[in-house]
Amino acid sequence: MEFKGFTYGYDGNHGEWRSEEGIRSQELLYKTGVNWVCLCVVLNQSDAVSTDISFDFKQSNTDRDVMAAIKRAHDHGVKVCLKPMVNCLDATWRARIDFPDLDPEEGEEDIYWNKWFDAYSGFMKYYAELGQECGAEMLCVGCEMCGTERKEKHWRKLLTEIRDMYKGKLIYNTNHGHEGDVKWFDMVDYVGTSAYFPVGKDGAVKDKMMANWEKVSKELEVISKQWNKKIVFIEIGCRSADTCSSMPWDFSHKDLPYNQDEQAMFYDTCLETFSGKDWFGGMFWWDWSTFIYDDEETASRDVGFNIHLKKAEKVLKDWYAKL
Repeated sequence: MEFKGFTYGYDGNHGEWRSEEGIRSQELLYKTGVNWVCLCVVLNQSDAVSTDISFDFKQSNTDRDVMAAIKRAHDHGVKVCLKPMVNCLDATWRARIDFPDLDPEEGEEDIYWNKWFDAYSGFMKYYAELGQECGAEMLCVGCEMCGTERKEKHWRKLLTEIRDMYKGKLIYNTNHGHEGDVKWFDMVDYVGTSAYFPVGKDGAVKDKMMANWEKVSKELEVISKQWNKKIVFIEIGCRSADTCSSMPWDFSHKDLPYNQDEQAMFYDTCLETFSGKDWFGGMFWWDWSTFIYDDEETASRDVGFNIHLKKAEKVLKDWYAKL
């Protein structure tokens, strides 16, 4: 498996990746056996119909944060996927970013899309340049931008420009179920998806989860063959709470009872299903917190995506050690 990865520090703010607590968390992550880490840099637009993307100087990770985290990963022999992301400040999911399609042949300028892609291109090319300078081995050119994916000409133009300035690998991160909607996967090196497939919908039982993963596998193999590119789960994870394998994308139901067994089973069944597939590139699990807890008592109350000091951490270490 090429990518034995994990995402680090999505919740990180200005300076925290370089802090003592942040560095300690990274050190614990590198003990899991990862060979890749995904670093997310988040900028914002006000809502799903805004055409401005802005840097938050109080919160956003700075270039110094990114450079320090990349260097620390490389010092551990771990490769880096740099993942610039856009969020909406009003909490609208980024997949909802969308504008009307106007018809240039009818004399209508595609003004809103042009403005948005102008802002997004500037944002993405800035981090492509930073990634090139810092030696990040892969760049994720978009995360769950489902509402924009149909704008093929805009994406092709942007990716052509990025190829001119960034020499590492490129991946695009669609959302699960949308893998067949992207018509420009030929422009990137890997087909990436947020693999929050609800494999526990029939119950958190191993054979049922395995059966559901196999259905997913057959569908994704078709996509892989269509593009002659490996599939990568650029995001995948499951919280340590009851029923979360039936809605692994969920982060809002904090009242669900703690259940580390279900989380561990989600990890184990996924790795067992895909580890031997030659068309599968690997995964980046979501998400290792910027500041991680350090005792089992706290771990036993944590119903989030973290796996540290939970059964899923041992599952991951065992799998990554033999892959």
